[in-house]
Amino acid sequence: MCAHVLVAEDDEMQAELIRLSLLREGHTATVVHDGGSALEAVRRHRPDLVVLDLMLPVVDGFGVCRVLRRDDDIPVLMLTARSTEDDVLLGLELGADDYMTKPYSPRELMARIRTVLRRSGRQSADQQHAVRAAGLSIDPVRHEVLCDGEPVNCTPGEYEILLAMVCEPDRVFSRRQLLQCTRGIDRASTERAIDVHIMNLRKKIEPDPRRPTRLLTVFGVGYKLSGERG
Repeated sequence: MCAHVLVAEDDEMQAELIRLSLLREGHTATVVHDGGSALEAVRRHRPDLVVLDLMLPVVDGFGVCRVLRRDDDIPVLMLTARSTEDDVLLGLELGADDYMTKPYSPRELMARIRTVLRRSGRQSADQQHAVRAAGLSIDPVRHEVLCDGEPVNCTPGEYEILLAMVCEPDRVFSRRQLLQCTRGIDRASTERAIDVHIMNLRKKIEPDPRRPTRLLTVFGVGYKLSGERG
């Protein structure tokens, strides 16, 4: 089932790996890199779960968890490189639902997230799998893409890029970031391969590919999907 997960991790590379893993599981994600931003994102986005690194700047993970438990019941999965028993006990006493020690495998983390979500009851049986934005609907479970209600046949690389952009409409993605989304499908290619994917996607989802209104170029930066989440 699809859930919205807040990832609070100061290591940007690690945070991006978690975000991509969540997208592939059919979830959506918001990423922040300090404790203050994590608390603000909880208020703004009301996530179903928080993946919370302990060693955050501004407000550490213990402080974030303390505030969350005072004000809310959002499930929290703590991540840390510190594995002493005192840290584990303090995290659990503050109300963390689970605790993982670095290094960990993304596969194990996704399994823990599924368990916490199921145990917390945050995922109901009638939740929709699909994520929607700008007239597009993507079902990560069925691996289906619809544009204005019509099916769209995408290559694996096109699908991964479109999924990332639909989950975060109006976010500007660099070519490097979009290449990472393809999970190495274009391993032998350069970032210019993204231009080809975008060109092909425009042919499939734009009324006039020469004058795109959905997949827009942000000159000198990359691309974005223009439109609100549905």
